[in-house]
Amino acid sequence: MLRKISTDKAPAAIGPYSQGIIVNGMLFASGQIPINPDTGEIEGRDISAQAEQVCKNIGALLAEAGTDYTRVVKTTCFLADMGDFAAFNEVYAKYFTEKPARSCVAVKTLPKNVLCEVEVIAEV
Repeated sequence: MLRKISTDKAPAAIGPYSQGIIVNGMLFASGQIPINPDTGEIEGRDISAQAEQVCKNIGALLAEAGTDYTRVVKTTCFLADMGDFAAFNEVYAKYFTEKPARSCVAVKTLPKNVLCEVEVIAEV
């Protein structure tokens, strides 16, 4: 059975999708961008500040699902500029301490022209 995850501690979906879905003990979370859920505005102008907000949003989804960063098994990271890779990794490493499997790619454009987006799969 599918269970949808929704929390006001992370940005609301800006399209026809759910913040996350739990199925068979696994959370599949939609990509998070650096929107501050309290203001609805993009948080930060540089990659470090935006990555920090993205990770906070992911943490809120993980908590709502009853899990945490230590149980994340896979992330997919999207960067607007691969030149931000090292600075992004500095923030990422503070949160994903168990070093889950990961893909990281540069993309042409992200929603709202943000600098990064991250999606996760985690054990619940």
